[in-house]
Amino acid sequence: MDGFGILKGMGVTLKRFIDTYLDDLRWFGKRYYTKEGVARRMSTETRGIFTIQYPEEKLPVPEEFRFIPFLLYEEGENGEIKERCTSCGICAKVCPPQCIWIVRTTDPNTGRPVPEPKEFYIDVDICMNCGFCAEYCPFDAIKMDHDYELSVYDRHAKNIYDKDKLMKPVSYYASIRPANYAREEAARAEAEAAKAARRAQAG
Repeated sequence: MDGFGILKGMGVTLKRFIDTYLDDLRWFGKRYYTKEGVARRMSTETRGIFTIQYPEEKLPVPEEFRFIPFLLYEEGENGEIKERCTSCGICAKVCPPQCIWIVRTTDPNTGRPVPEPKEFYIDVDICMNCGFCAEYCPFDAIKMDHDYELSVYDRHAKNIYDKDKLMKPVSYYASIRPANYAREEAARAEAEAAKAARRAQAG
């Protein structure tokens, strides 16, 4: 029968429409703008319209989600900042689209390089979010962020991130990637213990 497919499709649409209001009544208006409501609409039990109301609502991203890289610094007890980056340049070398630029710090008296970056730039419009920079960094100084909202009107003014914009504390990294952070800290503590044991044997 001609037009049966259209009627069938309209029936599905009508069912979704009615189910949406029925589910809203079951949830007493808490189906939207709550973590539980978002989780409900992501599950197989959802009924009706399950669209997330972005940007008011956002889907939770998994821990391994990766977007623009950022640099880590450690916060001291007296508020001092210790940068992990030594400006070794490995991240810039392994970057497939070559979007990382580093200017090394030099000692003004001797002219020798100092293990910290004077300038550090990432063009986030060129970055392909592959994570090679974070994977190859020997000092765990560069990590991948979860922030994906980067729309701007002027990319040259806003999307070439400098060192100040890239720097974030280790506590931020621990909050977005708790499992990775715990694993890395355990490995770091184990390495420090092995180093101390070797010193004790040598002394």
